[in-house]
Amino acid sequence: MAQRHWPWRLAVFVAAVVTPVAAEERLVVGMTLLQAATSTGAGEEFFFFFSCSIDCIAPPLAEPTANRRRVCLDGSPPAYHLHRGSGGGAGGWVLQFEGGGWCNDAPSCAERAGTRRGSTRSMDSLEVFSGLLSNDPDMNPDFYNWNRVKLRYCDGGSFAGDSELRNGSSVLYFRGQRIWDAIISDLLPKGLAKAQKVLLSGCSAGGLATFFHCDDLKGRLGDAVTVKCLSDAGFFLDVDDITGNNTVEPFFRSLVALQGAEKNLNKDCLSSTDYPYQCFFPQYILPYIRTPYFILNSAYDVYQFHHNFVPPSCDPKGQWSHCKSDPGACSTSQIATLQGLRNAMLTALKPFQNEQGVGMFINSCFAHCQSELQETWLAPNSPRLHNKTIAELVGEWYFERGPGIEIDCAYPCDSTCHNIIPSNQNGDSGIHNGGPCMNIPPKFYSISLQMILYLSILHIAEQFIISYDI
Repeated sequence: MAQRHWPWRLAVFVAAVVTPVAAEERLVVGMTLLQAATSTGAGEEFFFFFSCSIDCIAPPLAEPTANRRRVCLDGSPPAYHLHRGSGGGAGGWVLQFEGGGWCNDAPSCAERAGTRRGSTRSMDSLEVFSGLLSNDPDMNPDFYNWNRVKLRYCDGGSFAGDSELRNGSSVLYFRGQRIWDAIISDLLPKGLAKAQKVLLSGCSAGGLATFFHCDDLKGRLGDAVTVKCLSDAGFFLDVDDITGNNTVEPFFRSLVALQGAEKNLNKDCLSSTDYPYQCFFPQYILPYIRTPYFILNSAYDVYQFHHNFVPPSCDPKGQWSHCKSDPGACSTSQIATLQGLRNAMLTALKPFQNEQGVGMFINSCFAHCQSELQETWLAPNSPRLHNKTIAELVGEWYFERGPGIEIDCAYPCDSTCHNIIPSNQNGDSGIHNGGPCMNIPPKFYSISLQMILYLSILHIAEQFIISYDI
């Protein structure tokens, strides 16, 4: 049988692809669709370009009726990304809730259902794992070789809802709680059931979900497993805006009602109040959380600054627009007003600072979500408090190497801040890894182009290679 001679092609391909990978050392992880992950053969891993470990499973043509209860807003299957641990970290697990805001009425949820925040059909199948999810020991020394999982966010209710709504000819599914249940059930036989140490984390709306599900995960895994929780930018305050009205309270109230979240909120919190929606706010949940937790937050969290403290409705003339885009452009009076946001956060946190198992990194940077970005998690110029990076303090807290609590002085005292104002503030970090097609850092595009160039050369060269029998 006449075949092409492959070794020379493989050598050129490896030179084109593998060598740049070694220099970049960035991890790209593929998606596992949950309903497919319950089918035979799902979840198999193989290595791909850019040190990419993939769990890419094509969605089935017809979805089993039983699975309709654990779906995204639009009815598509939920998903996660898993990169396996190794060596001494094989018994450790980091689970990270993706963030991305919320929806609280039919129009906003219907709009969301057509985006990556409400449908896995609109999501990129690849995710860059960096910061807390990095597999580089220099960039993530305490958790680099643990099993690391990113839970994709597609329910619009911080993984807490359980209802559905007929919206014209379509149905909106608010199944966040069932998505959480199903993902954990899927991960248990993949090794989570044998975990020794677990860190449940999340950013923004995902950081809020961390508070909701912290004790639940501990209960599922048992007393023999060390379970701790890290909420990044998830400490959303019940706070008045600059006009003295409360913008966030009615938003969360309508969200809890629409999505049927009340029955899944902390039971002790619910029994302590006549207003169930209050148990969507961390400051009212924390007294009842028994599992150790760490709060990573900016005292000037830009999402809360832009949406809850100085929402657009309170600034019709745009007097805060420059201050919102650049803290250096804030007037003296605006800075004084923003100190009120910091004071409200520190007041809400104070009762928990001396609680056993509690850690905190509260800096004075204008930021939102700092554990996902390598630049803020652990890098030469990362934000620091008393010369400790976020990664160092989280590790100190988790492994009980120290108290694990640092609270910054008021802005503008901290010279280590990046003061990155996200380019959008729709509830996620506002910082996206790469272009519109895949979440791949821009520097990977040069590698991709190089690979395409080499493959083109191979194709041309192939035309001049004489076939022979082997």
